[in-house]
Amino acid sequence: MKAKPSRTRVATPDGLDAVYGVHAVQALFERGQPPRELWLQEGRAEARLESLQESARQAGIKCVGVARETLDGVAKGAVHQGVIAFAPPLQAESEEALWFRLGAWQQPSPPLLLILDGVTDPHNFGACLRSADAAGAHGVIVPKDKAAPLNATVRKVACGAADIMPVYQVTNLSRAMERLKTHGVWIVGTAGESAQNLYEIDLMGPVAIVMGAEGKGMRRLTREGCDLLAKLPMAGSVSSLNVSVATGVCLFEAVRQRHAT
Repeated sequence: MKAKPSRTRVATPDGLDAVYGVHAVQALFERGQPPRELWLQEGRAEARLESLQESARQAGIKCVGVARETLDGVAKGAVHQGVIAFAPPLQAESEEALWFRLGAWQQPSPPLLLILDGVTDPHNFGACLRSADAAGAHGVIVPKDKAAPLNATVRKVACGAADIMPVYQVTNLSRAMERLKTHGVWIVGTAGESAQNLYEIDLMGPVAIVMGAEGKGMRRLTREGCDLLAKLPMAGSVSSLNVSVATGVCLFEAVRQRHAT
């Protein structure tokens, strides 16, 4: 089935988010969450796009062939690779869902959570979600305010992780951290000025790793709510890492420790 070409201006479907980029769109099908509609760039015959079109045909999803300029407009200049899907908007899970899950914990390994304090850039947020998914983290906690939205940019950068990684939105991050402690979760904050090295800390038990915004780091109350602070050893001339890179390093150190036994 060929995507039906459209030579006139096409209206985007109401109430749906645009998901662009081959990997992000593929992830919707692979996770069993196919989009409602698929737009493909006219004239492109790449095998990856044909595969997406076949997946859409099998799922009974409407395919529309549109000009590249139309895709550019929807993606607002971002790289779409010739494909845009329209899917229901992502929704953060409630704080109550987090406490229910921790209270009825049934996973074989102890909780491994990521807390993002003041990470407002969607590209960094998406990359953090991707790292969290790759490391097998059980969820990401963000404050209601001063946090990046779960939008199309996050979905593209996360390459599917944004659709499956639980993101818990809490009203007051400091209070949420105190409640995490009542569930036995050890809270480790990252700070370059700490005297303690990340690799010297036991991350095998229930733990939440806190990453602050680039430049400013964690807010004061967030820092004070941590059980301890740790730093990443920096051997080069730079003083810090991108927050998403640092997130990956920290989470995979927890993975390394847990798999070493």
